[in-house]
Amino acid sequence: MRKVKILWADDEIQMLKPHILFLEEKGYEVVSTNSGDDALDLIADDYFDLVFLDENMPGVSGLEALASIKKSHPHVPVVMITKSEEEFIMEEAIGQKIADYLIKPVHPHQLLLTVKKNIDEKKLVSAKTSSDYQREFRDIGMKLTQDLDDEEWKDIYKEITYHELAIDKSEGSGMEEVLQMQKTEANNEFFKFVSNNYESWIQEDEGPLLSHNVMEERVFPLMERGRPVFYILLDCLRYDQWKVIEKKVSELYKVEEDIMFSILPTATQFCRNSIFSGLLPADIKKEYKDKWVDENEEEGKNLHEEFFLNELIKRSRKDILMSYHKVTNLASGKKLESSVNNLFENDLNVVVYNFVDALSHARTDFKIVRELADDSAAYRDITASWFEHSPLWEMMKKIAKKGGKIVMNTDHGSVQVKKPLKVQGEKEVSTNLRYKQGRNLRYKAKEVFEINNPDEIGLPRLNVSSKYIFAGNTDFFAYPNNFNYYVKHYKNTFQHGGVSMEEMMVPLIVLDPK
Repeated sequence: MRKVKILWADDEIQMLKPHILFLEEKGYEVVSTNSGDDALDLIADDYFDLVFLDENMPGVSGLEALASIKKSHPHVPVVMITKSEEEFIMEEAIGQKIADYLIKPVHPHQLLLTVKKNIDEKKLVSAKTSSDYQREFRDIGMKLTQDLDDEEWKDIYKEITYHELAIDKSEGSGMEEVLQMQKTEANNEFFKFVSNNYESWIQEDEGPLLSHNVMEERVFPLMERGRPVFYILLDCLRYDQWKVIEKKVSELYKVEEDIMFSILPTATQFCRNSIFSGLLPADIKKEYKDKWVDENEEEGKNLHEEFFLNELIKRSRKDILMSYHKVTNLASGKKLESSVNNLFENDLNVVVYNFVDALSHARTDFKIVRELADDSAAYRDITASWFEHSPLWEMMKKIAKKGGKIVMNTDHGSVQVKKPLKVQGEKEVSTNLRYKQGRNLRYKAKEVFEINNPDEIGLPRLNVSSKYIFAGNTDFFAYPNNFNYYVKHYKNTFQHGGVSMEEMMVPLIVLDPK
């Protein structure tokens, strides 16, 4: 294995020989010079992992050498060493993005700590990450054998997500496969949990917060006169995707995080209409026959969200001045962001942002997007990159500046599907890969969560004998006809509609400006 190579430039380099020997004994290779000019020549001809620079050298000073190195080798960490504690020197060095700043006389162990922090950090973080997860692995496994409630399932999902994100950042930890195995086990148990409890959640209105209760229980109570609430629904946002944008959001906001459960099917037509209407899908169809669109109809399925929300406000007997906005492209996002100050006259401003769901569909349909979002880690990275440069983030900055409160939420998440399940049915059977609705469905009962009477879980039916089946974990439904094509096209794509932690347990975030 190649030794870590350090360049050290100091006009008193001879006096630093004991320090150099100390680093060499620790396994590092040190190339030394007594001038800034020579340092620039050396770094131009060779590769160095780290540079120590004395600030006060004759000829090319340390600060001048630093500026040149950062132009030619911006990713090489540079540590400034100086006798001076003058503030302007520190500010100048820090402004040029130094990796560390040491004051002479320097102790050998200070040097070693700096080297480890800047060179060995990834290895150390990886080892610590693996060690932490190894300790947690058994605890999580034990919990999965117990009779968990919805709050305990939230904690399980948060723990798994925490370790998944930590392992993403560490290199070569070797724990990725182990974590994915445990995540699969957790999703299998979660599928059983939902199958055993979902009907009671709906019929007895007990259990976790569900889609149709979000507005009345979590959004309306936050409204204060003179201080608007912005309810931002970022479609198809998974909990892990929220966690990768949280750091950016927390720069401006105090974060209050919770997880809610999406209703079944975890699909936009059902979940989002339930959020805004405060009703289960069967009740929406019953109360507003002209507004509900069945799956076998061509009309858009989410065209009446503003109407449903106004009806919910009327039923709640609240005096709420409300605006509703749906962002479907960059132009509409910029237009809304530019006019956000005008929305502070309202009590409630609802913004539906269609990006993440569009990304998941684009990943299915376009090869280049599939390659960019190859797995969940890449999917998260694309989401984080989009958010940081989006009109949504610019709008949130303005909201924070004016003191508005935000509730960030989603309708459902998504899961990367792996395993095809054969299903057959009549022509009108729904096309979604994670759930099916229709008559005469043929499938292996032990592989699915089946609902023979949709009324029991608040779902509409196409006809008297319709039933629903839901796929769990990373399964997806495929027809026996043209089976191989179906599997090849959809395997490893991100889908929603079924029962998994990623689809059902979604973020519900309250943001208060700092």
